[in-house]
Amino acid sequence: MFFLDWLFGKRQARSAAAAPAGREDLSAAAQAGGCAPGTSIRYSPELIDRLVRDHRSLFDRFGAIRSAARAGRLKEAEALLDRFRADLHDHLLVENVRLYVYLEHALANDPVSHALIREFRHDMDEIGRSVVAFLARYAQIGSSPALAEAFVAEFDVVGKVLADRIKREEEVLYPLYAPVG
Repeated sequence: MFFLDWLFGKRQARSAAAAPAGREDLSAAAQAGGCAPGTSIRYSPELIDRLVRDHRSLFDRFGAIRSAARAGRLKEAEALLDRFRADLHDHLLVENVRLYVYLEHALANDPVSHALIREFRHDMDEIGRSVVAFLARYAQIGSSPALAEAFVAEFDVVGKVLADRIKREEEVLYPLYAPVG
């Protein structure tokens, strides 16, 4: 339950009384925003910063994978791909629930914004499925050197799709995230 509590913002509310000195302000700020209508998902002032940090970390790991694969260090690339997959799943889960669900409910009365969010979410679902399939296809690249050439070519295409998507999220979607009421 700890992970679900954290994911839905309950951890902050429950731990506020036990927070060490200096953390009370953060917990109070986290509780300042109300829940998205029809949910128990609270506005979290640090969510967007966290998602942007995730993006930077994913880009860094992506570059390390590319370097390892191009240098023929396929076992290293395989290990980095596995870590990338886990980090991407974590990021998408948080983004899907804490951002998309919150925004869909918070902006339900704004048809234009609501439609934009639904489009972003649908696109991300498709991109996510494609990237997960790519990661599964090359999960054993360290023991299958014949995959290396195709991997590098396809990897760059996947990288461009992810970079374009992340740019759009940060410029268009993330600014819509705000406290309800």
